[in-house]
Amino acid sequence: MNASHTNPVNISQTSRPRHFAKMNTSGRGSTQALACVLSLVIVLSGCAVGPNYRRPTVNAPVDFRSEQGQAQQASLADLPWWQVFKDEKLQELIQTALKNNYDLRIAVSRVEQSRQIAAEARSQYVPFVNYGTVNSDGKNEFAGTVAPNGGAVRGAFVGAVSAAWEPDVWGRIRRMNEAALAQYLATEEARRGVMLSLVSDVAQAYFELLELYLELDIAKQTTDSFGQSLKFFTQRYEGGVATTLDTSRAAAALATTAAAIPQTELQITIKENQLSVLLGANPGPITGVAKLLDEVVPPEIPVGIPSALLERRPDILQAEQQVRAANAQVGVATANFFPQFGLTALLGRASTPLSTFSSGQTTAWSIAASITGPLFQGGNLTAQKRQAVAAWQQTQLQYQQTALSAFQDVANALISREKFDEILVEQTKAVENYQQSVTVSTQRYVNGKATYYEVLEAQQLLFPAQNAVAQTELDRRVVIVQLYMALGGGWKLSDSQWNNTLPIAPQPPGPPTP
Repeated sequence: MNASHTNPVNISQTSRPRHFAKMNTSGRGSTQALACVLSLVIVLSGCAVGPNYRRPTVNAPVDFRSEQGQAQQASLADLPWWQVFKDEKLQELIQTALKNNYDLRIAVSRVEQSRQIAAEARSQYVPFVNYGTVNSDGKNEFAGTVAPNGGAVRGAFVGAVSAAWEPDVWGRIRRMNEAALAQYLATEEARRGVMLSLVSDVAQAYFELLELYLELDIAKQTTDSFGQSLKFFTQRYEGGVATTLDTSRAAAALATTAAAIPQTELQITIKENQLSVLLGANPGPITGVAKLLDEVVPPEIPVGIPSALLERRPDILQAEQQVRAANAQVGVATANFFPQFGLTALLGRASTPLSTFSSGQTTAWSIAASITGPLFQGGNLTAQKRQAVAAWQQTQLQYQQTALSAFQDVANALISREKFDEILVEQTKAVENYQQSVTVSTQRYVNGKATYYEVLEAQQLLFPAQNAVAQTELDRRVVIVQLYMALGGGWKLSDSQWNNTLPIAPQPPGPPTP
């Protein structure tokens, strides 16, 4: 049994004062044996069985796919979040989320739990000191246990202070501490990952809210356009030029586009509720927001070299600490094959009757050394070590997979950013041509050279094209958010800097007027 986990005070042993006197008279032989054990401990201490940690090999690419030009040392991840997201309202929302978000507060609690587990592991390095006392009075008993004494009624007292310590000969305790520390650091990286994800989620939800306001503006303008067409067709019908088919088709088109307004307003409410929860608040409106097209997309974004992700991304760093912890557990499982040394000491008094308490004959003390080790465990220790090795191999693979996924995230964001720009160019051309088509078809209808169908068709094609441009404008901004997260943004920031308080200018109340 591990001496550092047992209470060396044994009341049944202290019930025999003669035992301690005998130990005292034979102190020379026991002292020599104890000295031999201590010498062996000193000689063997310092070694730690099991493999020493080495970072798993990752085949990092030289350049990110789709990156133009040679990779640079500088990266978007070097910037603090408030220099990437410069919208003052967005900065205010991010600050609130970093203070109040429940997922982040849960992550902080997990860090504290891991910190205390690491402190528990460190306590194994020092001796455990305990105390115990028993005071009793009775017949044929001593310290609350049956002890024939000729039927006499006599009081008894036992009091002792004990200490126990396990010298870390094979490094078992050191490996346990290494594993606990790695788990603690893994939760720290997980917390930083939650912070980065929270900043990214708030920014993305904010931009999505702005895009919905833009869609609402488009829906209202389109509804107004169809309303004017219906009014125009109605006037011509009343003048005997148009038919009820013209007015009924125009009324149907108006109703269809008008239905998009409450639908978009519903999506706005849902998005505001999502943002509120990210802020750690009850669902409610988000006021004072900007306009999507006022958010400037940076023309150039340095991404750094791929191998630098291994030092920046919180999820990769977390996975590495988990490898380190699993590696240390292999050492713990290996140390279990070797004997464990224990040193105990006890000092106190044991007296019955109580009248002899002050006598020197009642002093109790002992110094002991123990060596325990396995002889036959039916393959239990072997299975434990093999399980630890398998877990270690699993964490290595998970680390490599996490790094590979990180390279994919950056590559996807880079190619998306490039293609969104190309898509926007073509969609803008489509909107311009559809707008011209509406104008021309309306003029042709007035001049009697086209039917009402041409006018409605041109208007119906323009509406989704405008929404497609709004969606692409959103994608161009969201991909910056995704790239910042994929690169491990803000990796240089301390905890206090993450919660940096920025001077926020007062915002106008209410959502933007479409």
